[in-house]
Amino acid sequence: MLCQECGKRPATLHYTKIVNGEKTEFHLCEVCAQEKGEQIPMMENGFSIHQLLSGLLNFDAPYTEGEQAKQTVQSGALRCPTCGLTYTQFSKIGRLGCSDCYQAFGERLIPLFRRVHGSTNHRGKVPERTGGRLKIRREIEQLKEQLKQCVAREAFEEAARLRDRIRALQRKLEG
Repeated sequence: MLCQECGKRPATLHYTKIVNGEKTEFHLCEVCAQEKGEQIPMMENGFSIHQLLSGLLNFDAPYTEGEQAKQTVQSGALRCPTCGLTYTQFSKIGRLGCSDCYQAFGERLIPLFRRVHGSTNHRGKVPERTGGRLKIRREIEQLKEQLKQCVAREAFEEAARLRDRIRALQRKLEG
């Protein structure tokens, strides 16, 4: 693929920006990327994923001077009881120290996860060749939840359609 900017050199930097649900893809060569001010990961002047995460951690709304000082004290006070990592250290290195850090920093991580992933629930990715059965199971789970809601609303016709769909998917799993 050629660079979108110059159209001469092969594109070596491929990245996607999603802002307010609008997706924009960029394919640039190293020269054009540097001219546009973009940094290429793993290059001499590039950035690491840890720097990217650290930047996201500090992407909070601007504080007044007093609020900023209070926020800094509160962040520094957050410490994982298991590994001793502070939230300030985490924001600098971009990595948690242990699995208990998720609990210790939970209130601060939730907005970060929402900002990075768009959600706080991780569903994981399913490989196409082996994911058929898992996708069906997930669909059944969703339909069962919808079925409960329909019964609670006393929307019995819709509930019957959902019940039939669930049964059909269950037969598909068994067969």
